[in-house]
Amino acid sequence: MSSIARSAGLDRATVERLVRDVVLQRFGGGESRPKTVVNISARHMHITQRDLEILFGPGAKLTVYRELYQKGYFASEQMVTIIGPRHRTITNLRILGPVRPENQIELAFTDGIAMGIDLPVRMSGDVKGTPGCIVMGPKGYIEMKEGVIRAQRHVHMSPEEAAILGVKNGDMMKLHVDSDCPITVEGIVVRTGKGLSLEVHLDTDEGNACNLANARGVELTRM
Repeated sequence: MSSIARSAGLDRATVERLVRDVVLQRFGGGESRPKTVVNISARHMHITQRDLEILFGPGAKLTVYRELYQKGYFASEQMVTIIGPRHRTITNLRILGPVRPENQIELAFTDGIAMGIDLPVRMSGDVKGTPGCIVMGPKGYIEMKEGVIRAQRHVHMSPEEAAILGVKNGDMMKLHVDSDCPITVEGIVVRTGKGLSLEVHLDTDEGNACNLANARGVELTRM
C-alpha cells in the first residue's frame, strides 16, 4: 500500500476497489459497476413435487403469486403450517417455486426462537444433520427429519458481474446499509451462476435492524 493511501487512512480493500473502479471506467470497454440490489428474504419453504402432492393433493402444481427478482423463481400461492417442538407453530409459510429435489425451510433467528428450534446457519442445500419439523397442508402432512435452517448470508450474481466486482464463487463480501440505523453486514457468500442477477439476500431480522425499506443507499465490497 502506498504512503499516500496510508496517510489518507484507506485500508487495502478500499484502495483495491477504488483502483478497480477507475480501471473499469477508463479501460473496461464501457462496463460499469453493476447496481447492487438488496432484498429481504422472508421465511419460506422449498418443496419436492412428491411432498407438494401429499400436502395439496395428487397432481398439485405450484401457482405463481409473485415473480421474484431472479428470473424463473417465484413466490407461490401455496402456503403451509409448520409445527415445531412443544407444538409451536408458524402459519401461512409461503412455498417458493419451482419445486426442488429436496425440502428445505428457511427461517430467521427470531422465527427459530418462537418455534423452539435452535437454527443452524447453513448454505442452501446443506441440510444434513439439521432440525426438522412437521409440515401441514390442506390435504395432508409430512414430517421433515431435517432441513430447517437459517440461510447463510449470500449474494447472487452472474459470472460477468463477479468478474467486474473482482470476486468468484465462494468468496466473502460485506454490505454497508446507509440508513437511520446503519449497519455493515459481513460474511456474505458469493454465489455465481449463469442467468443470475446481482442481488443480496438479508433475512427479516437483518432487514428490520437496519430499516432497509428506508435506506439511503447500499455498498457491496470484498472482505
